[in-house]
Amino acid sequence: MERIWAPWRTVYVGKQKGDGCIFCEKLHSMEDEANYVLLRGRETFVLLNLYPYTNGHLLIAPKRHVGELTELTDGELLELGQMTQRAVSLLRAAFNPDGFNIGVNLGSIAGAGVPGHFHIHVVPRWAGDTNFMPVLGDVRVISEALDTTYRKLKEALAGKKDLR
Repeated sequence: MERIWAPWRTVYVGKQKGDGCIFCEKLHSMEDEANYVLLRGRETFVLLNLYPYTNGHLLIAPKRHVGELTELTDGELLELGQMTQRAVSLLRAAFNPDGFNIGVNLGSIAGAGVPGHFHIHVVPRWAGDTNFMPVLGDVRVISEALDTTYRKLKEALAGKKDLR
C-alpha cells in the first residue's frame, strides 16, 4: 500500500469546531498571515480555504455576517464580483492554472460548510489535476502546504498593483 504523507494537515484536522463563525473569527483577528487572509476590501475579504480542493483554493466573503445571497447589499454584491476577478488574476499570476471552478453553495444541503456566512469559492484547476484518489480512496492530495501557498500569493500581490 502506498502512503501519502501530509503531516501539516493534522493542525487543521485536529482543531475543535466551535460555535462561532470561522469567517467572522478570521475577519475580526488582525493576524492575517496566521489566518491566511490575503485581501481586505471595504465590504469583503479573501482568504485561503483550510480544506482546499486544489492548491490556491480561495474563499471570498462579505465582512457582514449574512448567509443568503438575497440578503447581500448592492455594494457587497459588486465588491464580491470585483474580488472574484482579482482572485482569478492573482491565482493566474502566482500559479498559472489552466482554468477555474467558481461557485457558491447555499445551505447545508447544497454542501455549504459554513451555511450562515455567504462565500464564493475560487478553485484553480490544471489539466490532469484529478485522479483516482478522490473516487476510490475518498482522499484528496494537496501538494503544497498552506503556508507556502499563502507566501506565493502574497508575493504575487506585492508584484502586481492592478490585478484584474
